[in-house]
Amino acid sequence: MTAEFTAENVHDLAPADLVLSDRVAGRMYTDPEIFEQEMTKIFEGTWVWVAHDSELPKAGSFKSTHVGRQPVIVTKDRKGNINTLLNRCRHRGASICERRQGNANGFTCPYHAWSYGLDGRLRGIPYPDGYEGVMEKEGMGLKKLRTESYGGMIFATFNDEAEPLSEFLGDVRFWIDRFMKQGGGYPVKVLGTHRFRFSGNWKIQLENTTDGYHFPIVHRSWMASVDAETADMMSFMTDLAAITHDLGNGHSVMQMVPEHSDLDADDGTEPLQPRFDGLVAELRATGLDDAAIRRLVRSIHGTGFNLNLFPNVSMSIAFFRVLRPISVDETWIEHVALGADGPPEIVGPVNRERLRAHEHFQGPFGFGTPDDAEGWDRVQRGAQAAPEMPIMVNRGLARETKSPEGWPTSHVTDETGMRTAYSMWKRMMSDD
Repeated sequence: MTAEFTAENVHDLAPADLVLSDRVAGRMYTDPEIFEQEMTKIFEGTWVWVAHDSELPKAGSFKSTHVGRQPVIVTKDRKGNINTLLNRCRHRGASICERRQGNANGFTCPYHAWSYGLDGRLRGIPYPDGYEGVMEKEGMGLKKLRTESYGGMIFATFNDEAEPLSEFLGDVRFWIDRFMKQGGGYPVKVLGTHRFRFSGNWKIQLENTTDGYHFPIVHRSWMASVDAETADMMSFMTDLAAITHDLGNGHSVMQMVPEHSDLDADDGTEPLQPRFDGLVAELRATGLDDAAIRRLVRSIHGTGFNLNLFPNVSMSIAFFRVLRPISVDETWIEHVALGADGPPEIVGPVNRERLRAHEHFQGPFGFGTPDDAEGWDRVQRGAQAAPEMPIMVNRGLARETKSPEGWPTSHVTDETGMRTAYSMWKRMMSDD
């Protein structure tokens, strides 16, 4: 029999004891002390996604972002190395960069003009005579985080003892490789981003990415707004081939449109939608053959799956969704639109269509994002009530099986993805 949370014990249990095999305690969404532990044990303890290769196209490129709540700058130095630097001057603690993105030769603190190289080394101190016999420049550079990448995805960690990124990702790498095929024969690049915040705990959004159960309910207005072919493609509630895999280490993948999981696997029988007739004509006018045109047009739909990477990024069909915890009941979300990186006359029309599709669902005035955010807000408000009542993550538990690869697998509407995320959460939040 599964243990229960009670009004008497739920406030006294250690964080790791709040996760059971089929449920979690609502206190995990509302307890500020748990949130503080998460920032240290999870967001400073494991690999956190910080950038995509295309955001750092040349030497001097930088991007300002966060690892948990700590501000960092991701840079490409003159040797082509990627560095993740704490955005904090070593002198008096001022932030040294307030721009979201750009190109620079280095960074100079606006307070006392200590200057740093792209690799974080301290290059100069004004009026250095006051430091003679007091301090050496060596060793006073910006704090540098371990930084590794796979498939164009750049991750950083404060934890020098963390396993190599390749081990942390494990079988996720197979799915990253598939996701990056959506350039239609060209590399994938970031087209732009937009941010918003919701009044809820970060784990509520973490759950959402591989929650197929909510899709036809929350997103009815989007389903009614698209053409019949797209609506049919996304009608996966009773499709037995639509499944979710537990990939280990808190990662999961939800295959909503299995026939688009590998964009290289195309038997040529799926018709291109009539709404792309104008695009096909544009591409044909560039001299592309029908096979290349078909590959590009099919890529506009994205990959057919949502890949959830614990703890902070999802690769969702055709875009990245990045979460950043602010407080126990506030989270920033960044939606990153993706496109193909190639000759403008070819990828320009394709990326235009991709942006329109992105705006239609993920954009700030789209059909999908406002509905999702309303749901997340409501979970946070409801979780304040009856703290002994659990959050259920048991859907499909009795029909979960192993895939040929050994991945725990169940239907796309089941809560397999949530269970693996909370299993990792429990592991990282344990005192041992």
